[in-house]
Amino acid sequence: MVKLKVKNVKFRYTSVPILKDVCIELDESEMLGVVGPNGSGKSTLLRCIDRILSPQEGCILLDGQDIKKMHLIDLAKKMAYIPQSTTQVFPATVFDTVLMGRRPHIGWRSSEEDIEKVLETLKLLNLEDLAMSDIKSLSGGQQQKIFIACALAQEPDVLLLDEPTSNLDIRHQLEVLDIIKSIVVEKGISAIMAIHDLNLAARYTDRVIMMNGGHIYAAGVPSAVFTPENINHAYGVEVEVINHNGRLYVLPIRPVGKM
Repeated sequence: MVKLKVKNVKFRYTSVPILKDVCIELDESEMLGVVGPNGSGKSTLLRCIDRILSPQEGCILLDGQDIKKMHLIDLAKKMAYIPQSTTQVFPATVFDTVLMGRRPHIGWRSSEEDIEKVLETLKLLNLEDLAMSDIKSLSGGQQQKIFIACALAQEPDVLLLDEPTSNLDIRHQLEVLDIIKSIVVEKGISAIMAIHDLNLAARYTDRVIMMNGGHIYAAGVPSAVFTPENINHAYGVEVEVINHNGRLYVLPIRPVGKM
């Protein structure tokens, strides 16, 4: 069943077009990857879906309802967005920051159930020991995990992730994506993840769209999209794509042509 539909979305900053007739469908319990070179429109697409930006043309439907017509609180109950990075971090404990993820459900008064949900989420991401720490005192990688925890505590139907592993080391990249993937499978939520690392996209997503110049250049399962020809065209890089123990790997060789 289709959970989210993006129909012919166009977006531009002043006279510069960023998204050009983008159409995607996201099914229930699906993890969709969005890849492409810098400036291809990945982050802009997620911001349009979360109503941070308003497309000049097209529409975005969540459970068949136009998100433009939804109250922001109702949208926040169904959709959570994790930005690529956050420069404005206010002094607060980790616990209180994650509790803010419950706000669409509780307003300003939290219940025992909300506190239990926060504790459960902190445990899920191995953040219990940091619960009373000031978030401003933590590393960028730790803060990134906390923002992911905040989104998960929100209990959304759709999770939007913009480079969720950008500040994480290799171990924590795998840990966080394992958790997100398990939540998608076990709780039936849907996720769209913009990500630069093609190998992580191949490992964790069910389908992937490859963007280039504001268009969707290729779409399908990772093995169909991550071909040497597609990557060469979109990124200007010669690669070798191998299958090792049933898992797809993209090995960069050299840049080619002009970007």
